[in-house]
Amino acid sequence: MNGFVSSFTNRIDRKGRVSVPAPFRQVLARDGFEGLYCYPSLDFSALDCGGHGLLMEIERQLAAFTPFSEDHDLLSAAFYGASSHLVMDGEGRVALTDAHREAAGIGDELTFVGLGYKFQIWEPTRFAAHREAAQRRLVALRRGTGRVADPNPGEGAS
Repeated sequence: MNGFVSSFTNRIDRKGRVSVPAPFRQVLARDGFEGLYCYPSLDFSALDCGGHGLLMEIERQLAAFTPFSEDHDLLSAAFYGASSHLVMDGEGRVALTDAHREAAGIGDELTFVGLGYKFQIWEPTRFAAHREAAQRRLVALRRGTGRVADPNPGEGAS
């Protein structure tokens, strides 16, 4: 897998910097992106972040709308107008903007959450609640008509 996986909780230092997890830095380096691209999530009190993979996905989403249309411009403003290109220092740290910290409710700690082509940054207790809700939803999907396919049918049926 060449994407962002796992989750990591790190502290923000006195200067407002946080270390990007080494596995995430490796994905960004393979992607050829210097630093990371970051904007407030459209759906959650979190930040969406990534490199070229995320930018390509945004461009793909925007391509569904006619350029200069109201929908295109609104989404462009949400994706690009509220975003930052965060530069990593030599130690792999970035400084989130005050606006981004406020949007995600981040204090002294934050949690990096891998989502494949992108990752999110959450306030840790908010992420814990989000993960629990996601787990409940997954269980409901597996039991309902929107069943999520079992990747290993016949295994672990104990």
